[in-house]
Amino acid sequence: MHDHAPQTVSRKLLVSSVATFLFVLFELAIGILANSLALIGDAFHNFTDTLALLLALIAVRLERRPATAVKSYGYHRAGVLTAFVNAGTLVAFTIFIFVEAISRFRKPEHVNATSMLITAAVALLLNAAITLWLRNDGRTDLNIRSAVLHMLGDAASSAGIIVAAVLIRETGMPLWDPAVSIVIACLILWSSWGVLVEAMNLLLEGTPSGIDPDAVTRSLAAIDGVHGVHHLHIWALGPSRPALSCHLMVGDVPVKTTGRLLDRINEMLEHDYRIAHTTIQFEFASCDLDDPYCVPYGSDTNSPRPAGGEGSSGITAP
Repeated sequence: MHDHAPQTVSRKLLVSSVATFLFVLFELAIGILANSLALIGDAFHNFTDTLALLLALIAVRLERRPATAVKSYGYHRAGVLTAFVNAGTLVAFTIFIFVEAISRFRKPEHVNATSMLITAAVALLLNAAITLWLRNDGRTDLNIRSAVLHMLGDAASSAGIIVAAVLIRETGMPLWDPAVSIVIACLILWSSWGVLVEAMNLLLEGTPSGIDPDAVTRSLAAIDGVHGVHHLHIWALGPSRPALSCHLMVGDVPVKTTGRLLDRINEMLEHDYRIAHTTIQFEFASCDLDDPYCVPYGSDTNSPRPAGGEGSSGITAP
């Protein structure tokens, strides 16, 4: 049962990759015959979709590989790297569309609007179907989400091509082809930029989006028995696997009492922040008076803090 979901996602990605690649060949041929920049550009965009889906498939299978002595965290970061590559190719692709569209504005070329219309309609159905098919899987996985954004961007491209084809048929002006191409490029850039920034943030060990380190610190300091929070670090092992390490000051208490405290801490972190992998180091000393996250020792704010011994204990939760 544990591998059922990844296997289902793998099948979806494989089927989507094959279907998209076959359509790329069809759309590119029609685009050349119709002399449509929008169709040719969309065909290349579809080809990047094929690569995105294949890269996502490879990443899903890599993430299932167990950890080794050399890669102790396993291959969870493969999904983040794939998302970065996918989003980066989309950003680069928009530059090509902008340059080619400007060239078409300077020298308009005849376009077969009927071929554009029919091909774009087929493309819209295909891309919309794949987007809806993978949508739920992309909500929790940055890797899959980047592939879904590829497909969603191409569905938008196809809708734009349909509009351009109708306008060309009605007005006889081929300038609608590069004009819609620029709009498509802007949509692709907008949809891919967020994924690119998030992937880059995770690759640089940044805090995952949706988690506020200050809020986590306050939540930790509010737990009974925790006197101070230091050296807090939050990063991600994979697109949906946030991790945390920190030092917690607990005063002069017996080591055996920290087990129950650690359980409460991990339960709170997983429930409130989806952080399941933690490395907690307990420091058996009082925190500094100027520490903004110091909490009173005991229920009486006037009761003195114990002197506390110099020492610490590092405990890791898997």
